[in-house]
This record gives sequence, C-alpha cells and structure tokens, in this order.
Amino acid sequence: MGASRKKRETTCILGIDCFFINYLKMENNKEFEKAIHSFPIEIKEIARQTRNLIYKVFPEVVEVVWIRQKNTGFGTGPKKKTEHFCWIMPATNHVNLGFNYGAELPDPQNLLEGTGKLFRHYKVKSVADLSNPDLIKLLKYATTYRVPSINKQ
Repeated sequence: MGASRKKRETTCILGIDCFFINYLKMENNKEFEKAIHSFPIEIKEIARQTRNLIYKVFPEVVEVVWIRQKNTGFGTGPKKKTEHFCWIMPATNHVNLGFNYGAELPDPQNLLEGTGKLFRHYKVKSVADLSNPDLIKLLKYATTYRVPSINKQ
C-alpha cells in the first residue's frame, strides 16, 4: 500500500516559492533534498534525521520547504507565523532546530540558544544529539504550544 500524500506548490510570503507538503506517512521528498543539497554529507544526514525525529514525535505534521532559503518549517498548518512550531536550517557545522516559541518553552536544561523575543534554536551537531530526552520533551511540548490543533479532513 503506497503512502497517502497531498502536495501543492504555492506562493508564500513575498512571492517566494515554497512547497507545502502534508504527509500521512513520511517519505523522502525532492523539495527537502533540494533545500539541503549544497551541504556536506554529514550535515545532510543530521538534517534528515532531525526531520525524522519531528515526524516521529508528530506524525501528522505539516511541512513547508523553502528551497532558496534552505529552511523547512513544521507545524499544524502551512502558516509560518501562526501554525508552525519548529524549523530546520542547516549550517556549515551543525543543523539548527529552531522553535518558533522557544523563549516561552520550558527549558530547565538550557538547551536552547538565542536572544530573540520568541525564537530559540538548538544546534544539532551530531545525529546522537537527537536522542537527548530533554530535546525530545521540548519538541513534544512545542507541538501543542500556541499553535492550533491540526485540521484533519
């Protein structure tokens, strides 16, 4: 049985092309691979495994890939400012796992970095970092914090 999938290309804020992908079962997709293609093999694998963790924690996640920005957002819907709870952005030596409301999330281990009003990020430097139980708790909490419930149609 093949995976069910809805996909539509849309024009996002400022006329920048992005792809809205809603998977009922996660698959490797071309848009995500295009967004990470210019990074070293190790960073690509960290990005893929970070994405896998997000799908494992929240299988119904809505994913929006911005190829030119090399950024992928995840939420309960496609709206970045109101429905996304986290994002992935590869860098030269790590992958940022960002949290849209990170400044307000319970983070007793002080995993998150940043000084913005809301946004915070965690630098994933290896695939092993993704097994940190405190990081997984943060991610689970973020899926329900200040984002609407997913609209199951």
